[in-house]
Amino acid sequence: MTAKVYYMDARGSSPQTSMVAKMSTVFEAAGFDSLIKPGDVVAIKLHCGEWNNTAYLRPVYARTLVDRVKAAGGRPFVCDTTTLPYNASPSRCTELDFMATAERNGYNAATLGCPFICADGFIGTDDYRVDLPEGYILKEAYIARAIAAADVLIALTHFKGHPMGVIGGAIKNLGIGAQSKRGKFNVHMGGHPKYGFSTDCVFHPENCKGRNGDKGWQMLEDSCPFGLIHVTDDSIEWQRDKCTSCIACLGAMLGRGIVELSAEHYQATNAAIADACLATTKAVGPGKVCYVNLAIDISASCDCVNFADVPILPHLGVFASSDPVAIDKACIDKAMETAGIQGSKAEDMGVLECGQRKFETCSPFLAGLSEETQLNTGEIIGLGTRKYELLTVAEKKMADFAFPPDPRPVGVRFRHIFAKHQPFPYDRHDGKGFLREEEVDLERVNTNYDD
Repeated sequence: MTAKVYYMDARGSSPQTSMVAKMSTVFEAAGFDSLIKPGDVVAIKLHCGEWNNTAYLRPVYARTLVDRVKAAGGRPFVCDTTTLPYNASPSRCTELDFMATAERNGYNAATLGCPFICADGFIGTDDYRVDLPEGYILKEAYIARAIAAADVLIALTHFKGHPMGVIGGAIKNLGIGAQSKRGKFNVHMGGHPKYGFSTDCVFHPENCKGRNGDKGWQMLEDSCPFGLIHVTDDSIEWQRDKCTSCIACLGAMLGRGIVELSAEHYQATNAAIADACLATTKAVGPGKVCYVNLAIDISASCDCVNFADVPILPHLGVFASSDPVAIDKACIDKAMETAGIQGSKAEDMGVLECGQRKFETCSPFLAGLSEETQLNTGEIIGLGTRKYELLTVAEKKMADFAFPPDPRPVGVRFRHIFAKHQPFPYDRHDGKGFLREEEVDLERVNTNYDD
């Protein structure tokens, strides 16, 4: 089987070629409006961005899909989920933190035209368990309840890199982002006897100087929300058998050489991401999930970091498909054939040229992991196919994207208003309106004097 992936590039020169218009156009071309029946509750799952991250998708994209859902008779809501406590200062770990961050980033009912919710509840345990006998590594998954309860799910994804997943695409959006906190522990191999973070990494307690030798020792203890790390006078103790793989300690431990990362933990997590994506589609229902990828502002890291680096690639465009494997594969292929951006990590790592794999080389934590682990796993378990047909969608008419509250031509809209409330002062300076010099030396100010 070959999946269809609908595509428009990122160039814009008119209202109908803006990224917002193109996203709406590929959504329609893919036939996604037909998924929505009158009265259907439609979840739009996206990443609202970490505190101080600026690469996440602007709310206008979600708002545009909200308007389409309403036009089809559906009842939309936009959502994201709580995170694991994966760094020293997580900003979305509880619903309280999550909502504060989302609102700061522009996600609220006023901007979206529908509710914005935390789909897995206050602490991330409001979920729906899914049996997954076909899973490659996961045999069960825990889906955020609001997503599992929806009639239709739209995965609106910012395609970019990811510290653990190498790529953050449609599969990751649902394979991590649609999981409850309980589900995320599952995907991250928490408690796994072989692939968990604590069991798979190499532990070097001898590199910890202890309370007597490390002025920042308190950070090590404070980085574990489960109280499993204890700094002694001259070393460190870690209750590895109880570690949940939340990786909140990773920065503090890695920077001191206390842990040495292993590829198997990351590889297993990437396979689990595909499993959990499949579980999400099972929870919502067959034929009820669709995917839109916006490959713009393509950073090496995810929107879950609290900063945004120079993008490693230029904007690639917008993609739409009913197949999460195919759409992510199309994005990877487009990234492969595109030159990287100078001054970015792609230049630092020597992968600026077309034909080079950018994401796996620029991966922040562990370079060299495959970009396609999620795709390979997804194909094996029946989530989708790597084979796709890329269909370039033609732009629509300019009139299709006129200002919706009043789509009339500007002359019709304003002629009678301007006749009553004239904004141009025709009555001044012999009809010229304003006091200005009649003629100036324009060449004087339009010269590059340093040339």
